[in-house]
Amino acid sequence: MLENFPVLSLILLLPVVGAFVVLLLPNDRGNWQRATALVFTLIPLALSLVLFAQYNASRAEAYTERYTWLSIPLNKELLQGASLHVNFDHHLAVDGISLPLLVLSAVVCAMALLASVHIHKRWKTYYFLFLILEAGIYGVFMTRDLIEFFIFFELTLIPMFFLIGIWGYEGREKAAVKFLVYNGFGSAAMLLGLLILVATAGFTADIAAESARFQYSGSYDVIFRNLTDPESAASNASLGAAVGVAAVSDTLKWASFVLLLVAFGVKIPIFPLHTWMLRVHTEAPPSIVMIHSGVLLKMGVYGLIRFGGFLLPAQLESWAGVIATLGVINILYGAVLACVQKEFKLVLAYSSVSHMGVVLLGIASLNEAGLQGALFQSVSHGLISALMFLIVGNLYERTKTTMLNELGGLAKSVPFMSGILLTAGLASLGLPGLSGFVGEFMSFLGLFASMKWLTALGVLGILFAAVYVLRSVLSITFGPTPERWAGMKDARFIEAVPMVTLTALIVLLGVYPSILTEIMQGGFSGLLEQIQLRTGG
Repeated sequence: MLENFPVLSLILLLPVVGAFVVLLLPNDRGNWQRATALVFTLIPLALSLVLFAQYNASRAEAYTERYTWLSIPLNKELLQGASLHVNFDHHLAVDGISLPLLVLSAVVCAMALLASVHIHKRWKTYYFLFLILEAGIYGVFMTRDLIEFFIFFELTLIPMFFLIGIWGYEGREKAAVKFLVYNGFGSAAMLLGLLILVATAGFTADIAAESARFQYSGSYDVIFRNLTDPESAASNASLGAAVGVAAVSDTLKWASFVLLLVAFGVKIPIFPLHTWMLRVHTEAPPSIVMIHSGVLLKMGVYGLIRFGGFLLPAQLESWAGVIATLGVINILYGAVLACVQKEFKLVLAYSSVSHMGVVLLGIASLNEAGLQGALFQSVSHGLISALMFLIVGNLYERTKTTMLNELGGLAKSVPFMSGILLTAGLASLGLPGLSGFVGEFMSFLGLFASMKWLTALGVLGILFAAVYVLRSVLSITFGPTPERWAGMKDARFIEAVPMVTLTALIVLLGVYPSILTEIMQGGFSGLLEQIQLRTGG
């Protein structure tokens, strides 16, 4: 129904339109601004759910849009009479990898906007930045042009910097600066890695009888085709020399892969590039941490799979052992430190480090079960972490603290929120029947086929997860109730709606995981085919 309708562009542009509509509203009409932002967030959510419901897993990129964005002629002739251009397209598409993350983004953004009810100052600026951030996120998961991907990736940094620095807690300014420094370093590495691919594998030649047209393109499809075609100028050094361009050598491929691994490793984050994330999780407002932990970390996962894996499968295969080792370090390091934290937000921050390690194990497995597990775990963790920080924000509004030793016995005064918190905790530690179990099981199962000892070490993280989750959740909900919390009010309707929604999705994916795995089927076929060709499997 939507294949001939520019639904992807609509999803991308609606938050931008909403952001500028918010700017036109009166400064003192916070409710109008919130309602406008909500409308322009719920419509993309509805459209993404329609895409998800109608997606045909047997067709790659069932929804795709492509327009010429920028074409720059260069004053250089490779052959007599030939023209040389640099082309960048506005190319949007979704497949079995990007569509689940797009839906996750739409869900978490909508729930985070509802959680923004606790924002009490500069509403117009807040909702404007929120909607621009949302548009950047959608662009990252939908674009198929490397330069456009970089632009959208960078677009998320600017509003995040201000959202942390203005509406965060006491250490918000330092957290915002550290966020920008680390992610700026990662962006520089990513730009170099992507430019290497564009300047080599992005070259194509259209030679006719009387004329020839050469061009460099940032198109993901063009680069993928040139890297996999041994007869292309990008892969054939002699052919490349004939037209005066450099073929992409193994050295350049290695350099590009390492740069992309560092860039996306900062975002995931991979130890030891994780310290900036701890500050963001503790100092940013909870509604923004919902997006950061639930969605922005997954941009690193998506980039590593899409660009580091599909475009450079040989390098990914060679680095699989290193990535798996880094994954195990993430799991154990994050889990052990989460066990000793005294502040609930830090428990959740180190828990995110640990759970993203499971995603790395799934990627390193290089088989269908593991790769699907990595993507499933990304979606699951996005929902669980968003729910956790949603509850943290609501509790902080009532208690002004997240220290575990100052909370306790809240099951008596706020039974609804306590029950939701316990459900989220059980999902986080991987209880069967909830979404956390499925992603972890598939990731470990995929890696076990090739790296049994690393898998065994990674599984130890589940034991530690039970310790830090139960320790923190039970200390908050059970035990004697301090007198000052006895009259605390439970969740209001606007607070309960996102809690129930996220909990329902966590349960749905736990009891019916095929609703997601069926979409993912075929998404990794191109990567697996390249790995099989390389290994002769």
